[in-house]
Amino acid sequence: MAPMGIRLSPLGMAVFCLLGLGVLYHLYSGFLAGRFAFFMLSEPAAGGPEGPRGSAAAVDLRELLAVSVLAAVRGGEEVRRVREGNVLNEKAKGKTREGAEEKLTSGDLLSNRRMYHLLRAAFPTVQINSEERVDTADQEPVSWDRSIPEEIKEKIQPKEVPAESVTVWIDPLDATQEYTEDLRQYVTTMVCVAVNGKPVIGVIHKPFSILMATVPMYQARLSKVALLSIRHALLRHIPGYKVLALLDVAEKNQEQADVYIHVTYIKKWDICAGNAVLRALGGHMTTLMGEEISYTGSDGNEGGLIASINMDHKALIEKLPDLEKTSHK
Repeated sequence: MAPMGIRLSPLGMAVFCLLGLGVLYHLYSGFLAGRFAFFMLSEPAAGGPEGPRGSAAAVDLRELLAVSVLAAVRGGEEVRRVREGNVLNEKAKGKTREGAEEKLTSGDLLSNRRMYHLLRAAFPTVQINSEERVDTADQEPVSWDRSIPEEIKEKIQPKEVPAESVTVWIDPLDATQEYTEDLRQYVTTMVCVAVNGKPVIGVIHKPFSILMATVPMYQARLSKVALLSIRHALLRHIPGYKVLALLDVAEKNQEQADVYIHVTYIKKWDICAGNAVLRALGGHMTTLMGEEISYTGSDGNEGGLIASINMDHKALIEKLPDLEKTSHK
């Protein structure tokens, strides 16, 4: 079973981890509520000396955490506004490797515009990868006043890392197909920050949620391998929702599962934030062969994935020896 005691808040959910702390803050009225919990993790991956404090080549992860939450919320505002206005301007974007049609809406594009330009204005020197293309001629005037919510300042100390070690992954609207079908419970906006390829900040925001999550202190415990929970919703390509399905989220429309398995190619912006969340809670997300996924370089993960929490992850992998072959198709 997943960690207990999760309750949900008035506008959405942000889940993220930072440095040696995994922190869960709660969004309401477009910002942060004051309740939190934190989880011990390892430091971001070593990959070179830190830049000198205050240098142009350094990035403060506490500031990046604050702006990532804000970006997910602002993107969610666009997603909600377009859906409620019922002017989606839906069109085909292309097809996946498996031949499924991918859709694109105004919600995707406007959310991406808000999220990308906010992050780019705040941190012009970091690598930002987004699911949607950004029109370089579109210079939306946006700025961030560099203010950090008190909830973050009270618990997180500044931590600078070299800008070149940072990669930001944006998914401005996860579950576009479901969005066009008005299945709002599956929709999320996500931001993830990786340092030297390891996810250290993850934000998963549910724009249409009327509840907010609070998670108590939790320490992962290994348990016997459980049967996979396969439900109709989990057959959809909705990675953000599927990670939340591994948690004991007490929301009416949130389904639950014991394990999340994806056996084909998948984009890193789909899974990076969820990986960070699971790491914060003591869970795991790896390839089907048990390898850690690196969030740098190419935008795709060829090795499939298996995600779990409160389970013996290695034992799960040993029970699924043949799935890795499918992941490269």
